[in-house]
Amino acid sequence: MNFQFGPFRLDGPARSLRLRDRELSLQPRVFDLLVYLIRNSARVVSKDELLDTLWPGVTVTDNSLQRAVSALRAVLREGGMEDAVRNIPRSGYRFCAEAKSADQGASEPASGDSEAPLAPARAAAMQQRWAEAIADYQRCNAESLDARDLESWALALQCTGKPADAIPLLMRACALNAQSGDKDAAATNAVSLSVLHLERGEAALMKGWLERARDLIGDTGLPATAGLVQWMAARIAAAEGEVEEALRLAESAYETGRAAGSTKIEALALMYRGFFRLSLGDTRGGLADQDHAAAISLSHQTDPVTGGTLYCNILWACRTFGDWSRADQWTRGYREFCTTSGMEFTGSCQLHRAEVLGAQGALPDALAHIEDALARLDGDAPWALGDAYRVLGDIKSAMGDTDAALAAYDKSYGLGWNPEPGRALLLVERGEFDAALASLERSLIGQSWWTLQRKGMLLGHLAVVAVHAGRYERAQALIDELAGNDERWPMPSIRALTNEATALLAGVRGRTDEALRHLHLARQLWTSIDCRLNATRLRLQIATLQRVTGDEVGAAAELSAAEATAAELKSAKLLRECEALRRQLAPAS
Repeated sequence: MNFQFGPFRLDGPARSLRLRDRELSLQPRVFDLLVYLIRNSARVVSKDELLDTLWPGVTVTDNSLQRAVSALRAVLREGGMEDAVRNIPRSGYRFCAEAKSADQGASEPASGDSEAPLAPARAAAMQQRWAEAIADYQRCNAESLDARDLESWALALQCTGKPADAIPLLMRACALNAQSGDKDAAATNAVSLSVLHLERGEAALMKGWLERARDLIGDTGLPATAGLVQWMAARIAAAEGEVEEALRLAESAYETGRAAGSTKIEALALMYRGFFRLSLGDTRGGLADQDHAAAISLSHQTDPVTGGTLYCNILWACRTFGDWSRADQWTRGYREFCTTSGMEFTGSCQLHRAEVLGAQGALPDALAHIEDALARLDGDAPWALGDAYRVLGDIKSAMGDTDAALAAYDKSYGLGWNPEPGRALLLVERGEFDAALASLERSLIGQSWWTLQRKGMLLGHLAVVAVHAGRYERAQALIDELAGNDERWPMPSIRALTNEATALLAGVRGRTDEALRHLHLARQLWTSIDCRLNATRLRLQIATLQRVTGDEVGAAAELSAAEATAAELKSAKLLRECEALRRQLAPAS
């Protein structure tokens, strides 16, 4: 009567169920249901048998059993095992996880000796030992695997960075589930396939599998499955530039997930609702949605793929807004999540980390991460390769390797991505102001989620470049637009760019004190989010302007601070600029 399954331990005599070190509260009949299903896990238990066992001598309807099953799944969901209790259409219920007798060691596999080789694979998957699970499944007779085993094998492949290998397994699982009449499980497989093809940029297959999911559930699917389909439809709408429709679908998925009591659907839909709200200018609402979704995920254990999706989404939003402090916190959280869930770092994870490290100025580390990302993304998310080359260009530019940076930007553009603002800033350094301005103007064309989310950053850089290009009225209009939309663009990075553009305009107009004030504000804002590259760059501008005003002491102090940071960051580019300014500050012999 004592069993161990996954992170749970059931003590029959004490009528206790513990999740690791925490005892959970179960209603008496819900506890009895769990015990009975585990003890009879070798077979499907009919509804009539469960009704007679749990309510002996009492006339109750199927609704009572359904409520008990729902309550049991809600408890198991806390350990990520709500799928352990499977509904077999027109037959009954079965406990599908491996339960070991805590008194006598491992029990025999529920389905008999003929499936004994599956026991190690199932145990490894349950304990998130993904590489072992893959090896064990590969030693099994693949034709004898049921849909649940195929799903576990596919999950293990995804968690070890081999999503393409998971596709044929999920296709077989979908077919088996459909054949057995479990259309909700088959639809869930179809949505997973749609996601994998979306990540690979295979639009026709992505849409085809979503339609298959819709066809499977029709009007009779479970609410949670319907919510999952709505969530995927939102992602596809966004990928096709229909962000308002994506927001509508995400809101519908969120409400459906809440009504169904599915924290997984609730968190996924809420995260993407926030993502689309950010794209459409509702910044505070979008950030609140994403933080709420993350809190749901942290308070309820999610499966590794769902958790990775949530983390990845919030990091994309942080990066597109230049919210480096928040991005750094979530990147660290993502990496810890990968470690605790046994997942290998994905290409997307390395891409996120590379851009954060680059902004912070840890250039050698950033370069190592982006090179690793480029090697991985081709297999797990080839659609993001263009963004990875953009980040590579930014890192190479910061290191002073102009030719390599331009080559990376060209590669990014060739892959259909927007390499701005990095490419435009490099053109400014080369004195090609009009080309830089035109390139940034072009980058604002379009309604993709990526362009919409980065609009504030692009406008801020455009304002700076407009001053360099002598388009002062255009620069002022951009500054006014950004400064007048604090609700939409409250991020320190965008405010820093606005102050920098304002300082440049003030300098052109001969208002040196005003220019210095805004440069100091901009530098402080960059420092507040640990963006040391930009903070150091502005220190050099401040020192140069202080030298013009005769403040040699202040200029020397700023230059010394810039030199120390440039040396720490190992930025050859910044070190050359510091050396040039040091020569200018040197007293004449």
